[in-house]
Amino acid sequence: MAGSAKGPIYAAIAANVAIAISKFIAATFSGSSAMLSEGIHSLVDTGNGFLLLFGIRQSKKKPDANHPLGYGQEVYFWTLVVAILIFAIGGGMSLYEGIMRVQHPEPVGDPTMSYIVLVLAMIFEGAALVFAIRSFNKTRRPGKSFWTEIRTSKDPTSFAVVFEDTAALIGLVIALIGVFLSQTFNNPLFDSAASLLIGVLLSIVSVLLAYESKDLLIGESAFPEVRESIRKIVEADDAVSLMNPPVTMHLGPQDILVALDVEFKDELTADDIEASITRIEKAIREDNSSVKRIFIEAKSLTKVKTGS
Repeated sequence: MAGSAKGPIYAAIAANVAIAISKFIAATFSGSSAMLSEGIHSLVDTGNGFLLLFGIRQSKKKPDANHPLGYGQEVYFWTLVVAILIFAIGGGMSLYEGIMRVQHPEPVGDPTMSYIVLVLAMIFEGAALVFAIRSFNKTRRPGKSFWTEIRTSKDPTSFAVVFEDTAALIGLVIALIGVFLSQTFNNPLFDSAASLLIGVLLSIVSVLLAYESKDLLIGESAFPEVRESIRKIVEADDAVSLMNPPVTMHLGPQDILVALDVEFKDELTADDIEASITRIEKAIREDNSSVKRIFIEAKSLTKVKTGS
């Protein structure tokens, strides 16, 4: 699987910058609450894109004395920050704007500009979403559904962009309906309701993104097929008599730590066991390129060295 892909993030940033400016202009001329919420939404998405890029860059830093296992989990942390910002700024501001307009309704002006901006935004957001989905599909494992892969993905930058672009497209549809109904029935409350719905939508997306990021941040194991591959490699070695299930943890999208508890055959010498360990480590890395660190608790080797 490829590492964190920057292409979809760059595409999302480019689309959101242009769309945010257009939405704020349309909101100024039309007075639409939904358009203002959508402008805030696009602005937040733009900032989030830069945060994801920052997280990817930080995760590439080499291990040092203070972080001997590297900085791979930085990308998980910054994805969690993105989720918080979507909730606090995107969802919170949209809900606040909607509530204020319900309490103090104002007539919506000429919606022509809003219609133009919304339709163009749908085209750009739709293109960005298709690009993000295609990029994500390149990493999908054979036989796995799209949703299953989203739920189990170890690269939050990929599904974060998919979440954001999907929410943006749905938000645009809600805003368009709100503006249309407000104009048709000459009632600004429809526009305010659209703003509230956009706020709820962003809050739901932020919770989903935070939940997925949390699992990775606290230490999520490798895919079952990776664990099974490691188990078969270890058990197939002639020097091994017994092993416990391998312990794995993702330190980054393409950085897996493996800890093995292995019982070697008693008649082997320390040199034989060390040779076996070298074979096992080489085979695991050749079969799973994402495995960067392997720690083996060799019980028989311990016995030989201690003379017990």
